[in-house]
Amino acid sequence: MRTIRHHVDQRAATRPADIYLLAPETGAILTYAGLQEHARGLAGRLSEFGIRAGDTVALMMPNGFQAAALLLGVMYAGRIAAPVNLLSQPAQIAYVIEHSDARLVLVSRDQEDRLRDALARFPAGAAVQVIVLDVDATEPLGPPQQELPEVAEAADALLMYTSGTTGKPKGVMLTQRAVVAGGEFTTSAHALTPADRVLCALPLYHINGQIVTAVAPLVSGGSVVMPHKFSASNYWETAAAHGVTWLNFVPTIVSYLLAGLDPRAEGLDVARIRFARSASAPLPPELHRAFEERFGIGIIETMGMTETAAPCFTNPLDPARRKIGSPGQAYGNEGRIADPEGRPVADGTPGEICVRGENVMRCYYKQDDVTAAAFWPGGWLRSGDLGHRDADGFFFVTGRLKELIIKGGENIAPREIDEALLKHPAVLEAAATAMPDPHYGQEIYACVMLREGSAVTPAELLEFARGELGRYKTPKCLRIVSDLPRGPSGKVQRLKLLEAFPPE
Repeated sequence: MRTIRHHVDQRAATRPADIYLLAPETGAILTYAGLQEHARGLAGRLSEFGIRAGDTVALMMPNGFQAAALLLGVMYAGRIAAPVNLLSQPAQIAYVIEHSDARLVLVSRDQEDRLRDALARFPAGAAVQVIVLDVDATEPLGPPQQELPEVAEAADALLMYTSGTTGKPKGVMLTQRAVVAGGEFTTSAHALTPADRVLCALPLYHINGQIVTAVAPLVSGGSVVMPHKFSASNYWETAAAHGVTWLNFVPTIVSYLLAGLDPRAEGLDVARIRFARSASAPLPPELHRAFEERFGIGIIETMGMTETAAPCFTNPLDPARRKIGSPGQAYGNEGRIADPEGRPVADGTPGEICVRGENVMRCYYKQDDVTAAAFWPGGWLRSGDLGHRDADGFFFVTGRLKELIIKGGENIAPREIDEALLKHPAVLEAAATAMPDPHYGQEIYACVMLREGSAVTPAELLEFARGELGRYKTPKCLRIVSDLPRGPSGKVQRLKLLEAFPPE
């Protein structure tokens, strides 16, 4: 059975004393037997609150012991877990809870006031039940419920809301089968075993954190070290102290780690780390090479979406077969490039990246028209990403359909601008987008973050860009900023650049 319950029960029966989760702040450990106990205790508590199979339970919890136990526990119990992005404002929280039809919210003590504010914003909020918890608590919510109704592979399990950069968030509905498939693909692609342990630096309200660092260890029988949040200052110390064997992060974390200490120079033993995995946004080749050269740890670049239960493309485990600048080949599912009518195109031809497989979402919740528009005939999910596939089956991402800059009728991929600016030694991060222009329709606008201690002017960066890109693709305007607008995974939200930092 490809359900969360099957995997928890199987691990509890065969490896009950093995560690599933370690909380570094408290030293608390959750074994597989303990995970089962927590899940069955939660099932009983949900029944007491009248939450039946198929009902939705919202989660507002920062990473930690309880967050992981509750996320898996809700799905184990046959209910639908709906994690809430903790970066959301009260109005957005209210929308997610109302739209998801959540009848109960499991919230950490530090988030309770924000939840109450959100619930007060819509009439039905008064009917939503709330359980307030300590994120570091280690006790189950109730005695284990022994008799549980069956959970089908096709049952809805996870309701994830997209970051909503261009409007209200869409609710991505994933089945038990899709959630487990995401964990299976991660396990198989990276040859994970019970001896492997991942450092979870990504939030559990993001699909990458959930599937790759919570579900994949469950499927593989491995374990996860889960601090409350990412910290560049103690990242390597945490990895070394707890015997981490692989890392999962996003390009922004790569930037911060490159700006920090070298663990080997600090005497930290990171020799057990056999690879790092990057996803959620394209990894600039300059950062990729710099990380591997400095830390001696190879990066496997991958690609995933909320709609595909995280992974859908990955580079091979063998370093000799990886291609820097590509998220890899389709793995566990099918991938292809399609033209504007959804027809497959020849290798090397640009188009929209599409995916088909068991990991793909069932629907956008309560949005039938949007769901229909997201698929081409034959079950091919439209990713919204522009790119091409080479003769070896490796995919390359050049931008987003909605983020494409169209200057004087010419399509310009923002990532091309980013990568040119990142070649300047003073630039830590860069993001380009379109700005209105009376002559060309759209012009190129870019924002950059500088490395600590670096000094360079916008004029100097523009002159550098002209040497890399030529005059036509050089930004018309460039600003140096202290940070960039980001989504829950740390991915830069280009469509918010103009609003956050108007051109000067």
